[in-house]
Amino acid sequence: MRLVGEIHKRRKERGRAILDLAAGSGVRFGEMKRSPIRIGLVLFLLVALPFRAPAPLIYRPGEGWTYELPGGKGDWHRQRAKDQLAVAQDAFNKTKFKLAYNAAERVVKIWPLSDYAPQAQYLIGRCWEGRKQDEKAFDAYETLLEKYPKSVVADDVQRRQYAIALRYLHGEWFKVFMYVPFFPSMDKTAAMFDDIVRYGPYGEFAPPSQMNIGAAREKQKDYPLAVRAYELASDRYNDQPLVAADALYKAALAYDKQARTAEYDQSIAGQAISAFTEFMSLFPDDPRVADAQRIITALQAEEARGNFRIAQFYEKEKRWDGALVYYNEVLIKDAGSPLATEARERIDTLKRRVTTQ
Repeated sequence: MRLVGEIHKRRKERGRAILDLAAGSGVRFGEMKRSPIRIGLVLFLLVALPFRAPAPLIYRPGEGWTYELPGGKGDWHRQRAKDQLAVAQDAFNKTKFKLAYNAAERVVKIWPLSDYAPQAQYLIGRCWEGRKQDEKAFDAYETLLEKYPKSVVADDVQRRQYAIALRYLHGEWFKVFMYVPFFPSMDKTAAMFDDIVRYGPYGEFAPPSQMNIGAAREKQKDYPLAVRAYELASDRYNDQPLVAADALYKAALAYDKQARTAEYDQSIAGQAISAFTEFMSLFPDDPRVADAQRIITALQAEEARGNFRIAQFYEKEKRWDGALVYYNEVLIKDAGSPLATEARERIDTLKRRVTTQ
């Protein structure tokens, strides 16, 4: 006992010596800045001395590090998965989301193969939702579907994932450092809907999720990717007429939007016309058929104007054969328009010019 007392006495003396060295030796900040060896010695001695401090991070063999409030007794730990899950559920019911999360995570970590692990993983996602951390919640639910695909809560998980992705589609911002709203991202939103489809390609939320991939791409003005998403929905869910019709119509609309961006693209316009025509052929009773026909008419008129401009260019260059081809295209695309009347006149003029040469 005398030896132990002597050791404690020497440690206290060392502590006082360090304080004297750091504060009472007359060394100023500027001098310490010029004396890295002295600073290093002070830091080394401070670290080397044993001291007591509150430790919110607690290490337990086989479990790793967990966060506990200073002075906490860790009385939420249980020795059986069933009991640990009960603690998590009780805490969640009381909206104590941090405690519920820790208790549920312990079930998943210590008893990952138990019958209680899927429900614990589900509670982890619910806790993230309760703390308004939608992206974390979505990932936690995805982990559940990946590890426990046959869980009884799988359908509810996809419903919750769909609701989260929908919030992002409607403008919710993704966060950095968990709390700082940073930006909306249609790339991330489309990826969320794609994950929903991937884990349940023929489930209740797969068709609307596939359609919403297209909607997210349209918000980006990435019309080729939007068309691809809609066409995939039309093909995959062709046994669901409402989904197939809506997908095909929206694919045609996306083609139309793409054709009208920047400089008019006649090849894309042709694809839009084909898509609208297919839609009208497959779903003649759909109430949007009239709108589709109106859009086709507008596209054909635009195609005729494009062909007329090309014909004028060839005529200016005295390339009569090329001009005749494109003036004829005007008649094919929009035969009843005033532009078609002008095209006929130019065709007659060019034919006379060709025959007189």
